[in-house]
Amino acid sequence: MALNIIVLIKQIVDIDLLKVNPSTGSPEVQNLPLRLENLSKNAVEEAVRIKEKNGGKIYAICFGTEKSSSAMKEAFAMGVDEGFVITGYQGNDPARTSMVLAEKIRAIPHDIVLLGNQSAESYTGLLPGKISRILGERLLSNAIKIEIVNGRARATMAMESETVTAETQLPAVISVTQEINEPRLPPVMQILQAGRKPMNVSATGIKEVTPNKIISNIAPKSERRKIVFEDIEKGIPEVAKAIREASR
Repeated sequence: MALNIIVLIKQIVDIDLLKVNPSTGSPEVQNLPLRLENLSKNAVEEAVRIKEKNGGKIYAICFGTEKSSSAMKEAFAMGVDEGFVITGYQGNDPARTSMVLAEKIRAIPHDIVLLGNQSAESYTGLLPGKISRILGERLLSNAIKIEIVNGRARATMAMESETVTAETQLPAVISVTQEINEPRLPPVMQILQAGRKPMNVSATGIKEVTPNKIISNIAPKSERRKIVFEDIEKGIPEVAKAIREASR
């Protein structure tokens, strides 16, 4: 059974290079390079594996501008067939983000919607559930393994205290964890072909503003006591004492 798979990807600043302004506590994101989020790579990899077993087509959706092609090209190189870039939306309110994405998803015939279980920028974990509710499609969350059996999706899901296996009819929304796979390194030929795959750019038509607002994204102050021991033998008992007191 050939499947149409939509994978939601995200282009973020390289958080490994992110620094915090010591005076204001605000993150400094200006001039940082952009990259495809790691969980997006896991979602794309899983979409490719499902396609390899079942056939079909993979569509990727992301937010950005006409110039935001680097993340999409990386997804193309990994195996995505066609991409959609949504412009005119800025922000990270899960309520509005889910509305904008659901609008685009509805316009694409699909059997599965794949995405990371959370974002590296906010870690709310709310988006999969909200998209599932708006679309009226069943949700399988925190998947560490996915199988398609007789037109149904079966997922092994990592819960807080146990692992659960569940299945549902298609179409379905499935969020994945980083443990689900190891994203492949695309071969040179696929990298060269990535620039020739179709990428559609369109503005969102949703103008609703939700009442949720980000009040602050300032990093908390962290004050640590620093003691330098030039004599290691004298320092070991003090370090052991500090560890014992912290573990009580």
